[in-house]
Amino acid sequence: MRPVSRFDRYLLSQLLALFGFFSLVLVAVYWINRAVGLFDQLIGDGQSALVFLEVSILTLPSVIKLVLPISAFAATVYVINRLIRESELVVMQATGFSPLRLARPVLYFGLVVAGMMLILTHVLVPASRVTLALRNAEIAQNVTARFLRDGQFVHPATGITLYIREIAATGELHDLFLADNRSPANHTTYTARRALLVRADSGPKLVMLEGTVQDLSRRDQRMSITRFADFTYDLAGLLTRRAPPGRTIDGLSTTELLAPTTALLAETGQTATAFRFEAHSRFSQPLLATAAALTGFSALLLGAFSRFGLWRQIVFAALLLIGMQLINTATTSFGLRDPRGWPLTYAAPLTGLVVAGLLLWLAQRPRRLRADPTPGAAQP
Repeated sequence: MRPVSRFDRYLLSQLLALFGFFSLVLVAVYWINRAVGLFDQLIGDGQSALVFLEVSILTLPSVIKLVLPISAFAATVYVINRLIRESELVVMQATGFSPLRLARPVLYFGLVVAGMMLILTHVLVPASRVTLALRNAEIAQNVTARFLRDGQFVHPATGITLYIREIAATGELHDLFLADNRSPANHTTYTARRALLVRADSGPKLVMLEGTVQDLSRRDQRMSITRFADFTYDLAGLLTRRAPPGRTIDGLSTTELLAPTTALLAETGQTATAFRFEAHSRFSQPLLATAAALTGFSALLLGAFSRFGLWRQIVFAALLLIGMQLINTATTSFGLRDPRGWPLTYAAPLTGLVVAGLLLWLAQRPRRLRADPTPGAAQP
């Protein structure tokens, strides 16, 4: 038994090492792709780099959950292809290892990836979605980031135009222009040499110093100008008070999804069918990673004795993975419409496991036929 366990550990270590490499590369690619959009949105809205980094990190669990099955498949295909080219698997088969026996460490590897996926789908992804929703709500209410941009004309609300020539390091605003065109009777323009943003219990206040107020009457087109040493403008009216964000279905715990209450259904705006389907998908997605690894292994094992390389088997394995994903997408659309459609969440991983078992059976069948020729057959 000891040589067997050594082989399992050897193959498992190879798979885990390449799995870590592919996961790192794919997560970086997906994360950078999403981070570019977040950067334009957040930095363009005046947010700091720390806010951008925080929001980017909160999106990582969803990105990792997306790439882990692909990484498991890629690592399996790469390792098995290399072991076949270097004849290591051929030697193991010559010592009596059947394809089913060779698949055991791959199954262990798939279960390890499935365990990671379970933690992601049941714990990390829901928690990150809730935190991200709350953080986005806080960012939307951040008056400093929305209003204070020097050298730009901004429109914080309909009928309001604001311009600040310069924002000092101390937070003081230099050369401020504020046009209020919300009133149908008057058009008011405020200018100030200096201004300060002050927080108050009733909301943020804009304290303008050394400026003027120009009030234009629309009825008779008469303008009045008032100079002031200091003037306070209430910004609370410009802020749209948003209710705290309600929870979404992907931010709920699995227990809440399996036993939804009427209040929870009303809060999310989803049906009990969607709740049940989402809960079971959190169990089926980890199985999909296991199926992807076994499918990649079994497809390549068909080419163990090929003299023309394994590129055909690799393409075949990739097509099988695409097929599983298509099944997963199709069953999701059907399952969300039928209250009894939750078993469809397991269609894709079960199909992958069945296909992997069939391919393993085909991988060992030709070898047995060659090893046990029909008695009495004519010899050339």
